[in-house]
Amino acid sequence: MIIFGKNAILESLRAEKAIYKIYMLDKYKGKFGEIDALARRKNIKIEYRTREELSRLASDMHHQGFVAECADFEYSEVEDIMDLARSRGEQPFVVILDGIEDPHNLGSIVRVCECAGVHGIIIPKHNACPVNSTVVKTSAGALSNMMIARVSNITQTIEKLKKAGMWVYAVELGGENIYRQNLTGALGLVIGSECDGIGELVKKTCDGIVTMPMKGNINSLNASVACGIAVYEAVRQRG
Repeated sequence: MIIFGKNAILESLRAEKAIYKIYMLDKYKGKFGEIDALARRKNIKIEYRTREELSRLASDMHHQGFVAECADFEYSEVEDIMDLARSRGEQPFVVILDGIEDPHNLGSIVRVCECAGVHGIIIPKHNACPVNSTVVKTSAGALSNMMIARVSNITQTIEKLKKAGMWVYAVELGGENIYRQNLTGALGLVIGSECDGIGELVKKTCDGIVTMPMKGNINSLNASVACGIAVYEAVRQRG
């Protein structure tokens, strides 16, 4: 996989991700000591290229002068996420994405969740965006510190989480005011797709629906924005 952007590459180096080679803009030679030092320590070769060459490597995406070849993203299992929460002595806190297709939204959600201390994100294997180079770049390095589990069936996964003692809420219109809902304890928040929201079966499987009050004329929020508001309300309640 090709990743690009200074923060994405730096956090991948810090997190011990497998990077095979780094390409940097030729004028940056000797100017980014931490990347140079980490690359030398890991015996990763750095090559200096022109902006045009880097643009070709990054398929014309905005690379900031930094491109790297690395191993494909390694997905976790749902149980790995639960184990992480237990190892920290915390109640599990997960975000479940029902069909997010825009890699920029997925990357932004990863960044929000990592900053908020969410233990992991669960995404479907089908009809949804996988982790790709754009997700890595948009997450600004957060992906290196976030577990993502990819499952075949979101509904069945929610059922298993509920049986394990987790309360799972759909973040959608038509529910309880999110500021009045108890979001402490083992918690899962479901965020729906950009176009269709949360599927009816997934919604019915949840313990309830939580809704953010809307004061304007537009009655919907971008998926990553909605996720950020919901996640940080949970953070506020959980102390």
